[in-house]
Amino acid sequence: MEQLTAVLPEVTLTSLAWGPTDDPERPLAVLLHGFPDTAHTWRHLGPALVDAGYRVVAPFTRGYAPSGLAADGVYHPAALMTDAIGLHREYAGGSRAVLVGHDWGAITANGVAALPDNPFGRVVSLAVPPIPSLSAGAGDLLGLLPRQASMSWYTLFNQLPGLPERVAEPLIRHLWHRWSPGYDAGEDLEHLWAAIPPGPHRSAAFSYYRDTFRRRRFPEAYRACADAWLDPPATPLLYLHGADDGCFDARWAARAEAGLGAHDRVAVVADAGHFLHLERPDVVNARILEFLAEAEAVDAP
Repeated sequence: MEQLTAVLPEVTLTSLAWGPTDDPERPLAVLLHGFPDTAHTWRHLGPALVDAGYRVVAPFTRGYAPSGLAADGVYHPAALMTDAIGLHREYAGGSRAVLVGHDWGAITANGVAALPDNPFGRVVSLAVPPIPSLSAGAGDLLGLLPRQASMSWYTLFNQLPGLPERVAEPLIRHLWHRWSPGYDAGEDLEHLWAAIPPGPHRSAAFSYYRDTFRRRRFPEAYRACADAWLDPPATPLLYLHGADDGCFDARWAARAEAGLGAHDRVAVVADAGHFLHLERPDVVNARILEFLAEAEAVDAP
């Protein structure tokens, strides 16, 4: 593993990288972490992708140290999508490139998958499905919504000015405990405290929630992404969800499967919560590699 730095127009992103990242014969995989987490979340998938022939770049997304703060102060999914596309360009991704995201990274990846000119050939999202897919499908929606509302209280709490930052450590420990019951997050939290120390970096992490709900105007560079981020995916997509997820009810996966296209895949991972790629890396890695191998076979001349 090494570190790379990419200077994009509005932010400098530092990434963990696995494999020969300057080898153009290997397709690029960009891995996006979520909240409250860091690029170290990909310590299992990164090496597995290298063994499968990929070169892997996992950025600390804007605001998470050692990456920089957003120069324009924007932390909306449209800006995160623009960053992912910028990394594709910076590292010469090509049409075989893959985008993988978890949590906020999944929101970003789902948005990129909706772009008509998405440069990534395949997309994988974990723990948050494409939002448009949730309006279709079977299941007791009226029974699902109240439970989800009780699970999502933190999204409203994070709108409060200053308070989430002041109680960040007990709040985040509580979220990890509730979202992935039984998982020991000690190593992940140590990485996280280094990435969001008290001050501007910590506020940036909470700004993802605030900007998504409140922002109505966008710099020109983000407008195409802002228009598309809630559209259905136009790129083949694999969606994975932990059966014991305490953040996003696993019953949403069935609705997502019904609402996605014939070229998309959905799977629920048993004995895993919200951080399924850390809890069951064997299963998650195998599902992702199988999906990508199928894609390579379909795309082969």
